[in-house]
Amino acid sequence: MAELIWSDRALSDLEGIYDYIASGSHVYASYTIQDLFDSSERLKIFPDSGRHLPEFPELPYRELVLGNYRTIYRFDNDRDTVIIVTVVHGSRLIKESYLSE
Repeated sequence: MAELIWSDRALSDLEGIYDYIASGSHVYASYTIQDLFDSSERLKIFPDSGRHLPEFPELPYRELVLGNYRTIYRFDNDRDTVIIVTVVHGSRLIKESYLSE
C-alpha cells in the first residue's frame, strides 16, 4: 500500500476551495473537502487509477476528477508514495508551473 502525501500547495488549494464554497455554505464546503480527501484515499491501493493529464500526457502526472475539481498527483514507484501536487477547479487550465512540488 502506497503512502499518500499532500503537498503544501495542495493543502493550500483545499483551504482556498473551502473558503470560496463556505461563503455560501459551510456545510457544503466541509462535504466537498471531505469528499476530495476520501476520493484520494483509493490511490493508496490503486495509484495508477487516475487518468494522465490531457494537457501534459508525456509527464508522469495523473488526475482524479471529483465534481468540479481535479486532484493532480504523481506516483513515485521507487518510494511507493503518491504525492498530491495540487487541486484545481475543472474550468482552469493546468500550467506546468502548477506541477512543481
